Amino acid sequence: MTVAPRPTRAPATATGPARAGAALVALSGLLLALVAGEWGPLMSLDRTVAHGLHRRAVAERGLTHVNRVLTDWVWDTWTMRALLAVVVLALLVCGERRLALWAAATSALGTFVQQSMKAALGRERPSWPDPVDSASYAAFPSGHALTVTVTFGLLLWLSVARGARPAVRRAVAAVGALSVLGMGFTRIYLGVHWLSDVVGGWLIGAALVTLSAAAYGRWGANRPRPAEGA
Repeated sequence: MTVAPRPTRAPATATGPARAGAALVALSGLLLALVAGEWGPLMSLDRTVAHGLHRRAVAERGLTHVNRVLTDWVWDTWTMRALLAVVVLALLVCGERRLALWAAATSALGTFVQQSMKAALGRERPSWPDPVDSASYAAFPSGHALTVTVTFGLLLWLSVARGARPAVRRAVAAVGALSVLGMGFTRIYLGVHWLSDVVGGWLIGAALVTLSAAAYGRWGANRPRPAEGA
């Protein structure tokens, strides 16, 4: 006797992330337009924040050193990619090939988007002698902001998709929030990236993760299941 195929998950399960992703894309697009058009009030805010924090960073060498360690080692883009790579390898070992490849592809897409936009919209930083960082351009979106957001966003999504215990999900969310906000503070404080670049990295990174989660939900829901026979 042939048993009818089991019902698949409804595509509506991905509606929430899809709507959130669309809203984040809209906000990212608005900020992108303001940056590309060099909107005066935004440029003035960026410059004022960067100048003020740069002067403070130069005066406070101890805190500046701590920030440099955090931003160059703990929350560095390569550290975040290595962390995600370990998780992807663990998923592969556990037989979760689709989840692993989807997470890796989302991370790679984030890097591609950031580098492409950086090349297209690189903005010169305020002209000052810069003993804090030798970079000559600020990146929109900030690679640190986008990579940390994508990495911990994917880790939180994977913990939910894998059915991790609530305590584990809360721990991932707490560490992720601390990392995302802490990284933003270090980058803005050091004057390495302007305020809008960090916010842009947050928005675009969050948009990539939510749209990726929504796309995976729809793809998984529409994937045919083999019929069972008895």
